[in-house]
Amino acid sequence: MNADSAIRIIEPPPSRGQLLYEGIRSLRKPKLQAPPTLPLERLVRPAVELQEAAIAGYAQACGFRREHGVPLSFPHTLAFPLHLMLLTSRTFAYPASGMVHLANRIRQYQPLAQGQALRLEVFAEHWLAHPKGQALSIATRAHSGGSLVWESDSLYLRRGVAAPIGEPWQGTLNLDEQALIRTQRWTLGGDLGRRFAQVSGDFNPIHTSWLGARLFGFRRPIAHGLWTLGRALAAQQPPHPLAAAQLDCEFKLPIFLPAAVTLWSQPPVDQQQAFEVRNNAGDKPHMRGLFIGGAR
Repeated sequence: MNADSAIRIIEPPPSRGQLLYEGIRSLRKPKLQAPPTLPLERLVRPAVELQEAAIAGYAQACGFRREHGVPLSFPHTLAFPLHLMLLTSRTFAYPASGMVHLANRIRQYQPLAQGQALRLEVFAEHWLAHPKGQALSIATRAHSGGSLVWESDSLYLRRGVAAPIGEPWQGTLNLDEQALIRTQRWTLGGDLGRRFAQVSGDFNPIHTSWLGARLFGFRRPIAHGLWTLGRALAAQQPPHPLAAAQLDCEFKLPIFLPAAVTLWSQPPVDQQQAFEVRNNAGDKPHMRGLFIGGAR
């Protein structure tokens, strides 16, 4: 984060209507005549409660069980409105619409519990040069009792930028695909995008509407990447709350809804498990990841 970043307290959080308005307004931005600059604000929500009802709704949508406790990926849903605020701000170089979610890295350092209050901080970290355009890393940091308890780094891509700036981005997950075996098959309904939007706060029309998906170049609505991530985690997490864990994942081909997809994974070794979500035939990847966790 830039040393000149200014803290901006966001309380109360923006409404769905406000986020939609800012998203529409951000569609019209002038073409850049110079390299992009990072938004300088650090957006902060001082005390966000891990609410039982919200956790239960998210868990049900992704397939987590009650004994899992607070899902590893759940805090991202609390920070997502702040991501949208950054991406739709007047200081962000590109329209938020069309930004593609490429990858996520999540780290949890201490147990999370219902009723716990988190201080959430979201800021733009750095630009990265991607072969298909300009990538941006957005950081989320969650503190409790003065300690960093959870963090994530989300990578977004603006396609078609001819001269991207920053260090070159290279996928870090080089999995032994031949060692993965099919462990599950999931049937995804056409309304999955709308249902997950209710618990995640991500109402992007490419997920929730056939017309919206077509307007943005997709033949049908596509599943949220964060749903795919959550569903894969739910399938592999040990049946107890996590004390510490980490996840690295990269999103590949979109999942067009409705769909049938398959989970491929290796037996865990030293609490480490590689996996891929693939199409029904098992020959095309939608997401690949590496999960390390299980310690109480």
